[in-house]
Amino acid sequence: MGRDKAALLLNGRTLLQHALATLREITSDVSILGSPQTYGDQGAPVIADIIPDCGPLGGIHAALTQTRSDFNLIIAVDTPFLSADFLKFLSARAMASRAIVTTPEIAGYTQPLCAVYSRQFLPIAGQALKSGNYKIVPLFPADGTLKIQDSEMAQFAFTPEMFDNLNTPEDMERALRRPLSSSPTDHE
Repeated sequence: MGRDKAALLLNGRTLLQHALATLREITSDVSILGSPQTYGDQGAPVIADIIPDCGPLGGIHAALTQTRSDFNLIIAVDTPFLSADFLKFLSARAMASRAIVTTPEIAGYTQPLCAVYSRQFLPIAGQALKSGNYKIVPLFPADGTLKIQDSEMAQFAFTPEMFDNLNTPEDMERALRRPLSSSPTDHE
């Protein structure tokens, strides 16, 4: 995009405001992963990376270091079509399974930035950061990861389009032409 995606406007709100509003439908315990100087005025605590310049894994590590919760939902700011209903579903599956990582897998692609991480992932993330390995998905333990497949999501009318992220100006143009939430409100 060439600039901070969190500040991009979509339907009158920034992408960060969209993400915060969606998460606040699930919990009041919402934090922002990033720079306190940049995001300190957004009405939520800001957690800075402990090991800087390591990409999203650095943010996940910082969040898990600071949290008091056993399970922590982490989403990317550039996915404004995620619904609170889906995130509630994902969180419930994580807590029921007690998996180290619970994540959607869409068309064979794992979504590490729309996932629930248990605190058990902290030492895995810390070791990877220390060794300079910043790729998230290869760190998911085979016997401790619950992948929610397309077919399971389809049973509840959750669609893969909710994971569309905004990486280019063209993505942003398409986003301006579509509704923010198309998921059902009752999936139980």
